[in-house]
Amino acid sequence: MIKVVKFGGSSLASAEQFAKVGKIIQADKERRYVVPSAPGKRNPKDTKVTDMLYACYALVEAEEDFRVPLMKIKDRYDTIINGLNLKLSLEDEFRKISENFKNKAGVDYAASRGEYLNGIIMANYLGYEFVDAADVIFFDKDGNFDADKTNKVLEKKLAKTERAVIPGFYGSTPDGMIKTFSRGGSDITGSIVSRAVHATCYENWTDVSGFLVADPRIIDNPQTIKTITYRELRELSYMGASVLHEDAVFPVRKAGIPINIRNTNAPEDEGTWIVESTCHQSKYTITGIAGKKGFVSVNIDKDMMNAEVGFGRKVLTAFEENDISFEHMPSGIDTMTIFVHQPEFEGKEQAVISAIHRLAKPDSIELEGDLALIAVVGRGMKSTRGTAGRIFSALAHANINVKMIDQGSSELNIIIGVSNADFENAIRAIYDIFVETQL
Repeated sequence: MIKVVKFGGSSLASAEQFAKVGKIIQADKERRYVVPSAPGKRNPKDTKVTDMLYACYALVEAEEDFRVPLMKIKDRYDTIINGLNLKLSLEDEFRKISENFKNKAGVDYAASRGEYLNGIIMANYLGYEFVDAADVIFFDKDGNFDADKTNKVLEKKLAKTERAVIPGFYGSTPDGMIKTFSRGGSDITGSIVSRAVHATCYENWTDVSGFLVADPRIIDNPQTIKTITYRELRELSYMGASVLHEDAVFPVRKAGIPINIRNTNAPEDEGTWIVESTCHQSKYTITGIAGKKGFVSVNIDKDMMNAEVGFGRKVLTAFEENDISFEHMPSGIDTMTIFVHQPEFEGKEQAVISAIHRLAKPDSIELEGDLALIAVVGRGMKSTRGTAGRIFSALAHANINVKMIDQGSSELNIIIGVSNADFENAIRAIYDIFVETQL
């Protein structure tokens, strides 16, 4: 039995948090491989170390003195080291970082040092071997993650290593340069390590007790999801729900490894299990609700549209020509609606309209902005009658006008379009009818 444990920045922000993490790891001998993030905020007014590193390197690129900000970063780490009573010095490491900054090692190198240094401290604290991610996680010359090479090298390395700390967030390119994943990429590293060691479980420790049914900024104390499938998570993450970096799912999904989202500050909570498939029914008909504001609907009318071969392709070509991707495309017999992100569309709207007229020759085109899309997701919807009807009923009761509804053939999710102004109230209404009243 092997568990890979990844700890987020808030879990490692101070010596006190490190001590909590140490107890969690030592409480289970199966927790053999640890993936740390860089130190996060110690309080709401604090700054994440990664952000401090980005700001420090901006001074490097501007040919300004970066030594004082770099020493402030060193102080953050020294405070953790002293708080843990470790006999460890990072003097040589910071000397090397300073030298590499002077030599313009790159912004990715700068950003990665947060995880790298925290990994050194964590390995020293636990008595585990430190494995530099640059030696085992690889990107190709174009900066794309090289999954096959990484898995081969990492699997071989960790097969000889009983217990190890592997920093998250970064790897290296063929020329030895440091390359990072996108922000939150330590989740991906944890997933990659889990696949390489054939883990029985990937524990992702953060500052919440699992995945919530809805955004806590909108719903007071929303319920925690006990079990969610990869597909449900993908739908919710895409629509804005954020606990886990969505790319972190793919390596473990291929290997059938479950993910357990846990709370460092409440380790007794079971958290959320993310699995490939499950026979366990969710407590409610729905698993979760998520959404985003800031969409435009492009409504296209043309008589006999359904009989015109290639009409949809012609319309989508107009968006492709202007480098705009679409979100949803509900359609009728003589109508077709394309939902796109408003910020990227606004500057190109007339070019797109002109291209649609040129390519598809519609009867009319109408635009409506300031829209929000809400995804209601749940494997339980497939076996429950009237889910869409209950959503309509809840929204009508809340005096919310539905602009669009779109249900996928898998019956896993229903997408609802409402005005931006109705977004929060719509989520509250849907949460109330499915969770609070449990209809």
